[in-house]
Amino acid sequence: MKKMNVESFNLDHTKVAAPYVRLAGTKEGTHGDEIYKYDLRFTQPNKAFMKMDALHSIEHLMAENIRNHSDKIVDLSPMGCQTGFYLSVINHTDYDDILVILERTLQDVLLATEVPACNEVQCGWAANHSLQGAKDLANNMLTKKDEWHQVYKEEEH
Repeated sequence: MKKMNVESFNLDHTKVAAPYVRLAGTKEGTHGDEIYKYDLRFTQPNKAFMKMDALHSIEHLMAENIRNHSDKIVDLSPMGCQTGFYLSVINHTDYDDILVILERTLQDVLLATEVPACNEVQCGWAANHSLQGAKDLANNMLTKKDEWHQVYKEEEH
């Protein structure tokens, strides 16, 4: 395949094993700051996806709560394919700490009683949310946290 400009377009999605958390890339700023982009894959590409109302709600919950666990968060963005999120952090190289931050954030989702900013003033599609769907996604991800470090399927012998 021709090398593409977008990192994830160069990833063989048939060889990965979701859920996982992988470092997808780094960028250095002009003043030496480094941005680390993580691929937080919740569902198996081309096999499963997050329903939009659940994805939308877990995005709100995670984007709001993850900042309570780290001041290094730049952004949390959903993937258009509805299989995961990109997490960008600044000047934070500790992969294991990223896993802890993600785990704490997903635990926050499980404890939530409402979706933050779920109204027409603060959200562009306020009618499209599912708190229970977000909790189901968080629970599924958390039950498989021991697998987060393994990105690729084990080779068959």
